[in-house]
Amino acid sequence: MAATGRHPTSVPVPKAAEGGRISHAIFRVARLHRLLASQLLRQAGLHPGQEMVMMYLWDCGPRRLTDLSGVLGSDSATMTRTVQRLERAGFVRRSPDPSDGRAVLVAPTAASQALRHDVERMWRELEEATLGDLDEDQQAETLKVLGLLECNLVARTQRPGRISERA
Repeated sequence: MAATGRHPTSVPVPKAAEGGRISHAIFRVARLHRLLASQLLRQAGLHPGQEMVMMYLWDCGPRRLTDLSGVLGSDSATMTRTVQRLERAGFVRRSPDPSDGRAVLVAPTAASQALRHDVERMWRELEEATLGDLDEDQQAETLKVLGLLECNLVARTQRPGRISERA
């Protein structure tokens, strides 16, 4: 970082954020990452966050709506809207849970399998754009530091980020 107090992108850190330079950098990176993800996912008719629901369903099969909310760190109202949009697009179907009639199971449809290839391609493109010219050691260190930051925040919020814990 230059002595001028600016980021490598020459965007000044607001004075109110000077006590949280890393948080400011995370905010900027997250915003830009989400912007690019949105542009890429729009090509398949998806919005950011919907691809994560689909990835989880493709890997794990039908899941309760409440389980999706917990695993993906979303509140139930947001997850319900997300699943409704995916259902209208034909990518998921909802059905009563046979073991608990009050619960709803969400499952990927056969039509969503065609979407899977596009999502995987877009996710790779997002990764390549994000990493740029970072070498393997820098990538490993970035993952390590991000994991530590995630652990710090999980401990502080008492809200587990369970998606990374699934097997």
